Amino acid sequence: MQKLANVVIIGGGIIGCAVAYELAVRGVKDIVVLEKRYLSSGATGRCGAGVRQQWGTETNAILARDSVKRFESMNEELEYDRDIEFKQGGYLMVSYTQNEWNQYKKNVAVQHSLGIPTKMVTPLEALEIVPHLNINGLVGATFCQTDGHANPFHVVDAYYKAASRLGVKFETYTSVTGLKKEKGKVSAVQTTKGDIDTPIVINACGYAAGTLCAMAGFELPLYPQRHQALVTEPVEPCQGPMVISLHHRLYCQQTPHGSFIMGVGDPHEPKDFNINSSWEFLEDVARQATTVLPLLKNLRVVRQWSGLYDMSPDANPILDEIPEAKGMWVAAGFSGHGFMVGPQTAVLLAQKILGQESFMPIERFGLDRFRRGELLLEPAVV
Repeated sequence: MQKLANVVIIGGGIIGCAVAYELAVRGVKDIVVLEKRYLSSGATGRCGAGVRQQWGTETNAILARDSVKRFESMNEELEYDRDIEFKQGGYLMVSYTQNEWNQYKKNVAVQHSLGIPTKMVTPLEALEIVPHLNINGLVGATFCQTDGHANPFHVVDAYYKAASRLGVKFETYTSVTGLKKEKGKVSAVQTTKGDIDTPIVINACGYAAGTLCAMAGFELPLYPQRHQALVTEPVEPCQGPMVISLHHRLYCQQTPHGSFIMGVGDPHEPKDFNINSSWEFLEDVARQATTVLPLLKNLRVVRQWSGLYDMSPDANPILDEIPEAKGMWVAAGFSGHGFMVGPQTAVLLAQKILGQESFMPIERFGLDRFRRGELLLEPAVV
């Protein structure tokens, strides 16, 4: 392993690999990506694979909107020899309460201001989009046809191969054991394979980002939260869009291969690193899914798994330089939507690190918002 690098990126998921590519394509040399296991072994490989622009904060909506454009052209841009399987079947976000519907209308106003083609639909129109949807008690729904889903393993592999062609080095099964600082600046990364001297470290560790920041003497306002999912047996195509019901804490989509992927959030989930799957989840998701989509009641579950969200206090990402260790940047706190905003987030971070003009102020995602108490609360997290 090389002993000197211009940039060391820690984390081999969507954020780490995409940032590596965006820096390399802008001419940065001697970039090293460190991953303690294999690429996509963390949150990226355990995510629900959805890509949506229907957010309630302008910041998330911009990142998602522009990331969708990147997903649309990713196979060509990254010259990928496989298919990232980006399918724009849309997202149908259903509302069963008036308060929730009022929030949806606010969300759509934000989306329309950014040119996102979301439509507000009646219960009967929602039924036309998803014929097996339960519309009893349904107040309304929103639908965006350009939302969709992609294969997270293929997306990360595409970035990995494109970055590698540009000279980026990837070191898998390499754990970070410490950080060195000199005069308040990061100077080296200590690993199980030796030290790498570097002036720039990018912390793209997801739920473990706080642990890495602690090595630099900084407490990151971030916590891990388990989210569970399952996949069913494949059946004939019967559902085009992803269906989300925030009231039921549910998301559910049918993959191109015919199986259904679904999950539910649990507001009472402990803030810890537990990723064991539970029987309680199966009971919960079965109740919620068959309430919203009764046709699914006879499907057989093939497997279930868990992953960890890297939750920030306002469910918006943290993109900033650590004040206690200049040269160390954090890209974490995506709160479950890192995959869908990853492509454009990487552009924003690369532009900032290189001092280039960016498409939006990265300061919106800065750490100072927590000190000032000016949170960017995201109302549309499942």
